Amino acid sequence: MFSHVMLGANDLAAARQFYDATFAALGGPAGRYDAKGRILYMHDGGLFMLSKPIDGEPACPANGGTLGFKAGSPEKVEAWHSAGVANGGVSIEDAAGPRESGIGTIFLAYLRDPTGNKICAMHMMNS
Repeated sequence: MFSHVMLGANDLAAARQFYDATFAALGGPAGRYDAKGRILYMHDGGLFMLSKPIDGEPACPANGGTLGFKAGSPEKVEAWHSAGVANGGVSIEDAAGPRESGIGTIFLAYLRDPTGNKICAMHMMNS
């Protein structure tokens, strides 16, 4: 359904440190800069990018928005969360753990990245 996701970042070095650590916890590679100065991450067919906003205004998180990353196990969700907190992220909402939902049992953890974007890692327990 999606070709890519891009989030705004005010401090690209801090964002790269945070996302390199969290993606490594999920088995992904470190980010790399493209010719326009954006940071690119490619993993499992997905493309995730970070960029300073092109309009020159500060990046800000979406009100009501959450970006979720797929994790291969509950342990990877917990490792993702720990890596994020150790690299400039802020833990939010309930502690990492299982939740019942309309799609079955999911294992979730939530963070705010260094810019304040709300992100989560999720593992489907019933798949």
